[in-house]
Amino acid sequence: MTDSHALEGRRLVVVGAGSHTGRRLARAASAAGADLVLAGPDPRSLEWTAGELTGPSTVVTVDLTNEDSIAALAERTGRFDHLVSTAAIPANGPVADLELEAVQRAFAAKVIGPLLLAKHLAGQVEEGGSFTFFSGVAAWRPVPERTVMATTNGALAFLVQALAVELAPVRVNAVSPGIVDSGAWDRLGADKEAFLRGVAERNPARRVGTADDLVRTVLFAVGSPFVTGTVLHVDGGGRLV
Repeated sequence: MTDSHALEGRRLVVVGAGSHTGRRLARAASAAGADLVLAGPDPRSLEWTAGELTGPSTVVTVDLTNEDSIAALAERTGRFDHLVSTAAIPANGPVADLELEAVQRAFAAKVIGPLLLAKHLAGQVEEGGSFTFFSGVAAWRPVPERTVMATTNGALAFLVQALAVELAPVRVNAVSPGIVDSGAWDRLGADKEAFLRGVAERNPARRVGTADDLVRTVLFAVGSPFVTGTVLHVDGGGRLV
């Protein structure tokens, strides 16, 4: 799954390392020889991730809605090779019911946070390094009650293009997941299996994504020196149908 040449001996910052996908990414990168900085809002989840790794790691608590917290992450991290952020704070629901604070937090995690990560950490990236952020299929397939999600994911897609130009030669890309069985749909309970089966039947790929699909794509972005300013869609073609 991993390109050991791209990650061995490299320092990788994973923002959102306490999430399901972030944890899988950290494990894969650690197995490939990377030195990990595990960042996120919940220190207990980060310590859990650290306990699963085979290589060195540092745990740093960060709040992407707070610039001082991001500046502190930069100070703790020092020089590094790649940063990946899976962070998101959804603000779903009908437009008429949206609360300003929730909308602002969603933009902070998905758009302003990545911008501030670039502001505070771009000067610390080693030659050949990169940023990879997570967008999402909602930007290309908006549905009712996901207006904020669609807008933040779309804004991030344009942000990575702008950052790729301004921060060059540091590379900046985005990964855009579709419907992925990463634990998020467990809330459906007994209805989950039927929901995912219906998604698979509609997708051109005729399957539902997994966290490993996302990890493979992140590692491709990190290890591909001629890929920048790009959104890599990991949705089985779901945005097309």
